[in-house]
Amino acid sequence: MDRDEELLRGWVYGTDHDGPNPSLRAGWDYAGLVGGSMDGLLLDITGWSADEIQPGVALMTQLGQFGLGGRARYDLRPGERNRWDWSGDPP
Repeated sequence: MDRDEELLRGWVYGTDHDGPNPSLRAGWDYAGLVGGSMDGLLLDITGWSADEIQPGVALMTQLGQFGLGGRARYDLRPGERNRWDWSGDPP
């Protein structure tokens, strides 16, 4: 794991690293991303319905297979609302 990847572990996806509070917020709901280029990051799913969670997400990343502007696909792990598994990098 390189230094950049190490710094991102436990970070909330989409938060500004220069922001006033990039850490976890009490009472919010987070999903841990498992595998792929975003392994170890957290995704804020506060307020997401089951219908919004079920299809998973394709998150923008510059660390994936397609570089800047690429995406990493994460799908809900069966039976675990708060763990999402990497399923590939769509173009």
